[in-house]
Amino acid sequence: MAKVADRLLLFIYSLAIIVVSVYALMLAFGGITDKEAGEQLQYMYRNSAMQYTWIACSLVLLLISVRFFYLSVRRGRGQTPSIDQRTDYGDIRISLDTVENLSLRAANRIRGVKELKSRVKVSSAGLEVIIRMIVDGESPIPAMTEEIQASVKSYIEEITGIPVAVVSVFVANVAPSQVTFKSRVE
Repeated sequence: MAKVADRLLLFIYSLAIIVVSVYALMLAFGGITDKEAGEQLQYMYRNSAMQYTWIACSLVLLLISVRFFYLSVRRGRGQTPSIDQRTDYGDIRISLDTVENLSLRAANRIRGVKELKSRVKVSSAGLEVIIRMIVDGESPIPAMTEEIQASVKSYIEEITGIPVAVVSVFVANVAPSQVTFKSRVE
C-alpha cells in the first residue's frame, strides 16, 4: 500500500514541478511579460482565497518533498528479504529465496509430488514454510504430507542452521491421470 501511495505522491509532485517549470520557462523566454507576472502576483496578494490556495499547495508540496527526502536517505529497506545471523567470524545473510528453494528441493524428493510452490515467512519462533502442491493421487496424502513436513524441516535446519517453527502443506489438487488407451486390432 505504501508503494502505491508513494507512486501517487510522485505523480502529483511531478505534475507540480512540470507546471512550475513551464511557467518559469515562459517567464524566461518572454511568453509572459513582467507586467502580466506582476498582475498575477498582485491578484494573489489581494485575494485571500487565492492566498489560502497557494498556502495549501505549498504545504502539500513541502510534505511530499519531505517524504521523498526521507525515502532517499533511509537505510536498509530496499534490500532483499533475508535472515541475518552473527557468528564469531562475521555476519551471515541468507535470502528467503534460498530457503524457499531448499524447501522445494526437500519436498521434491518425496514420491507422489507433481508440482510445488513454496513461501517462507520469518517469525519470532523461527521460519514458517508454506508449501502448496499438486499430488499424483496414487500415494496416501496424510502420509505424504507428514513426510514432506519432516523432510523440509530437517533439511532446512541442517543446511541453514535456522530453526523451522512450522511447515504448512496445502494440497491444491490432484494431477490429472494420463490414461492411455490400447487400440484393439481384430
